[in-house]
Amino acid sequence: MTALSGVTTGMGAFFGAIIGNISKELIGFSLAFAAGAMLYIVSCELIPESNKIYKGRFSSFGNILGITLGILAKVLT
Repeated sequence: MTALSGVTTGMGAFFGAIIGNISKELIGFSLAFAAGAMLYIVSCELIPESNKIYKGRFSSFGNILGITLGILAKVLT
């Protein structure tokens, strides 16, 4: 299943290379849509599921650590 999800990434990269530089507005909109979809999946599906499976504070600590490291990576680059 993981390999199948990677196929769509390769197909998207292929079509993106063919289409080339469409417009910066369309690319920005597409990236914003993808980021919103990922935030929805994480906040509505993954976090509650991890809290249900791993009862306690460990999953919450991992989520907070991941968010913090992501912010630091963005700020430092």
